[in-house]
Amino acid sequence: MPFENENAALYKVLINHEEQYSIWPADREIPLGWFEVQKTGSRAECLNYISEVWTDLRPLSLRKKMQEMSMCA
Repeated sequence: MPFENENAALYKVLINHEEQYSIWPADREIPLGWFEVQKTGSRAECLNYISEVWTDLRPLSLRKKMQEMSMCA
């Protein structure tokens, strides 16, 4: 079973320049363009954290553009 040790594995929560979140295995090098948000835990803990903090799923660039458009209207 491929996810047999999933509960024992540690993950990091990452964020990119568009303020989009992801989880990544804690023992792997972080991919370019992603940064740690100082949250490490089980897969479930990391996903719960993301669901609490990532309330607006729109990319940052879209949020900024929509804000600019609303100020011009």
